[in-house]
Amino acid sequence: MSEEAIDGRTLRAQKARETRRRQILDAAIQVFAEKGYHQSSVSDLVQAAGVARGTFYLYFDGKSAIFHELLDELLGTLRSRVQGVDTNPGAPAIPLQLRTTLDRVLSTLSDNRALCRILLREAVGLDEDVDAKLQSFYEGLRRYIESALQKGQDMGYVRDMDIEVAASCALGTVKEVVSRYLVRTDDEVDLETVALGVLDFNLRGFVG
Repeated sequence: MSEEAIDGRTLRAQKARETRRRQILDAAIQVFAEKGYHQSSVSDLVQAAGVARGTFYLYFDGKSAIFHELLDELLGTLRSRVQGVDTNPGAPAIPLQLRTTLDRVLSTLSDNRALCRILLREAVGLDEDVDAKLQSFYEGLRRYIESALQKGQDMGYVRDMDIEVAASCALGTVKEVVSRYLVRTDDEVDLETVALGVLDFNLRGFVG
């Protein structure tokens, strides 16, 4: 058999493994979202994925391993949507940059609504590793907001305030909005309007 044929077989086998792995992960998302992580069993995952139990264990040690992979996948995608604030000449205004980032984050969560529900409903307190991953992610978002506010303050756009407290408050509003509009309801959401409302509140507050 030629080297080219062997390489072709290897690539097809690799693609088949990746497809089967994705199949199990996608099935797990639906099972966890419908039944909850703690109420789900490996048998539920195997049945939903349409694979044998032995096949399941070729890819994952158990449902905890799947949960961690799904969490890493979503958090990695969200991190890629958050870009630093550009203060170079000609860059868009800081509020517009924040709006764009918020739009991307909300759109990503909306596109992954089932996984978003698992993240906010099941992940907290699941185990120390999950808690650490979530804490690291939220802390990264808080630092991003803090940096944006500090730059805005330096440029005269943001009034004098406790930047650290303000960033924590802003992050809290985003988390609550995600919970309200993407976790606790199946309704369609106008994400642009929601993003604009979040940004307007955090930049202007209650007083006009």
